[in-house]
Order: sequence, then C-alpha cells, then structure tokens
Amino acid sequence: MSWLFIYGIVEWSTRLIMVPVILRRRFQPATSLAWLTLIFFIPIAGLAAYLLFGAHRLGLRRVRRYQNTINTMRVAQQASYQTDLTVRPDVDPALRPVILQAERITGMPILGGNEVDLVSDTDDMIDRLVRDIDAAERHVHLLFYIFRPDQTGLRVADALIRAAARGVRCRLLADAVGSRHLFSRRGLGKRLNEHHVTTVAMLPAAPIRRRLARVDLRNHRKLAVIDGKTAYTGSQNIVNAGYGHKRAGRWIDLSGRFEGPLVGQLQAVFVEDWMFDTNEMLDDESIFPNLLPVGGVPAQAVPTGPSEDSVALQRVILAAINAAQRKIIITSPYLVPDEATTVALYMAVDRGVEVTITIPYRCDHPLVSAAGRAYIEPLLAAGVRVFRFHPGMLHAKTMTVDDAFSLLGSSNLDIRSFFLNFELNVLLYGSQITRELRFAQTGYLADATPISLDDWRQRPTLARYAESAAALLSPLL
Repeated sequence: MSWLFIYGIVEWSTRLIMVPVILRRRFQPATSLAWLTLIFFIPIAGLAAYLLFGAHRLGLRRVRRYQNTINTMRVAQQASYQTDLTVRPDVDPALRPVILQAERITGMPILGGNEVDLVSDTDDMIDRLVRDIDAAERHVHLLFYIFRPDQTGLRVADALIRAAARGVRCRLLADAVGSRHLFSRRGLGKRLNEHHVTTVAMLPAAPIRRRLARVDLRNHRKLAVIDGKTAYTGSQNIVNAGYGHKRAGRWIDLSGRFEGPLVGQLQAVFVEDWMFDTNEMLDDESIFPNLLPVGGVPAQAVPTGPSEDSVALQRVILAAINAAQRKIIITSPYLVPDEATTVALYMAVDRGVEVTITIPYRCDHPLVSAAGRAYIEPLLAAGVRVFRFHPGMLHAKTMTVDDAFSLLGSSNLDIRSFFLNFELNVLLYGSQITRELRFAQTGYLADATPISLDDWRQRPTLARYAESAAALLSPLL
C-alpha cells in the first residue's frame, strides 16, 4: 500500500505541476488540451512524451541570432529588388491577398522571370541534380531532411566529392534525425567531411531522442542550390524511391528545378539555416550572383518554422483557399488538418468551389494515418472529394487554385507542418505553370479511387473508435 500511495502522489504531483507548465507555453488551445488530456490519463508516460516531444529546445539566444540573420538577409534582398523590374509582376488580382500575406510573413516579394521544370521521377531528379553538381564552378549547397547512404545518396555524395576535388565549395545540411544514418560513427558524413564536403547535422538530438521516428522541431526542408543560379526544391529527399519502407511501396515525389530571380530567395534560406546550425555567415560575393529573368513564371518562396510566426504557413494556406472561385486540388501524404483549415475547406465548398484531396492508400506512419482517417468522414459530408492513391506512397505536396495559382514544397496538410517543422514552399503564379502542376495532380487522380461517404460510414465500429482516439492526438503528431 505504501508503494501505491507514493505512486499516487507522484502521479498527482505530475498532473498538478504540468498544468501551469503547459499553459505557460501558449500552445494552440487544441495542442494544450491534447497534452493535458494525455498527462491526466497517463501522467508518467505523458510526462515522458512531453519531455521528448513537447519542449522546444531551440534556445532563446540561438533563435534571436537566427531571427536577426533572417531580418538582415531579407532586408538586404529587399533593397536589391527596388530597381529590379521583376519585382511584383502583374498577376490575377484575386491572388493579391495571397501574395501580400506571404510577403508580410517572409519579407520575400513575388518575383517574375523564373523558369520552372517540374520533376516527378526520383531517378530523373537525381540525374539532373548530379549533372548540375558536376557542372558547378563555385559552390554547391544542399539542405535535406533525409540524406540516406543508399544507392541514391552515394551517387550525390560522389558528385559532391568530385566537385570539391576541383575546388568547388560544397556544403551539406542534413537533419540529424531524418538523416541519422548519414551521421553514424563510420558513416557517409565522415567520408564527405574527409573529402572537404562540409557536412553538418541540423538540430542534433540526444541519442535516446534520435532513435524515435517522430521528434519535434525537425528541419523538413528539401533544397539544393548550385552556384546561386540553379535550385531544386519540393518533396524529394536524397534517398531511393522506396525510402527503405516496404509497407507503402514506391514513393511518388514532385519537385521543381528553378532558374531566375527566385533562386536568390532559395539561396537566402540555405544561408539562414547554415548560420543557425554553424554560426557562420556566408558573405562571399559569389553567394548571391546577379540573376536575370530567364522565363515567365512569377514565384515566391515561403520558408516557415517554429523560430518564426507559428501560424505563418497556415495563414498562407487559408489565404489561398479563400481566394478560390472554382477549383482546389490538394495532394498530401498526410491529412491531419487543423480546425481553421478544415473550416476554410468547408466554406470553399459552400460557395461552389470543387475541392479535391488526394492521399495515399497506405501511409508509412500508422498512427498519423489513423488520425487522418478520422477527418475523412466530415470532409466527405461537407462535399469535399477525397481520393486514395494506390500505386505507392504519394509523397508530393501540392495545391492548385483555379487556373492561376499553385503551391509546391515540403509541407504536408497537417498540424506538424503548420506549427512545428521548418518547411519550404514555393508559390507559383500564372495559368501555364498551374496547368503543368495540375497535369501531375490529375495523373495521381487517375491512379486513385474516390471514397464514398456511404461506404466509409460502413467501417467497423472498433476501427472508427480507434481513429477517433488517434485524432485526439492530432495536435501532437
């Protein structure tokens, strides 16, 4: 009885202590409620989960230094844009709220004169990236959530080593958790450093945290910049198309190869993240070459993360949904929307907008998948069309609005992307690029099946309860 009494005191002490701790953090209300529910039901396990996943360990001094770097970089870029005719080109007036919202959040204006090639095949993407690295003359900057030492990773690593051998300055930022195999004691990261490819682990985690698949505050961006003139970003990591998973099958990614003024914004994102993790400012004049217009696509980079406005990405997404007049198509590997986004989708349907969401039939994260299934029925009931993609793990993160706007990047339609991860998306304006991106989206739909509301409601009762329970943890996933 004495041990039970002590255990009870520990449990209630944990509950009482954690209430002010969580309330002081000023999470979103749903997130605070989820943490409090978890800790009140299973105090010890809930406390352990909070210590592993809930505390933002970026460091106040480090965040301030990072924010000062961002402000300095983006103000300097704004000054360089003032006489540039590519700034704020004419686009559909209905998209002005999206443009202004994104610029207000990031300090990065819309820039015209860009060339964009969409790349949907992993092997094709890696072939192009390796060719560009082999042609590099001054520097190569890579920033990826996953850089795995498999066949694909070795190809890119060998290209970096070849570039470094001929005097090109090569820098690689890889997330410490997503790319943990790269940073093993005798791993590829050590070999790269030995061959003068500076390889840095972003947001390093303690060993016990590194072994967990889902750890808060990850750098989820995917970015490559070559000589400050060519850039890649989207959903593609440096990893084989199967991602090492058997459950979900081949992963289907979509990225863009960019040339033109937008590359300067993407380069700034790398420089800011490099400063954050190394405390080294890259100020060589070759980092930001003069970029002339080379195409006709207006574009705007939107980097977001927990060190900045915590609802920045959400506000851009909401502005885009609210601007829609006819059609919205979204593809996302994970569907765990926050309440504001869900309501915005309902409102779009109410005003006659056709809203379509494509998600994978099988997901690599069972708990996230279960939580996402809880959102499908209310979306279907509201009139949103939801399709499930069968040939593999649909990993492309895209959105098109009417025939004038599209989004391509690293963010999923989930709370984690909105509020926790460092993400990078590109907003693309104009009918031509929107048609090209929508062509890819309709290709996914051709290999997907629609979910019927009546059939979905026939799911086993136990499965529905399990999904509802998982959805309670949505703010934490």
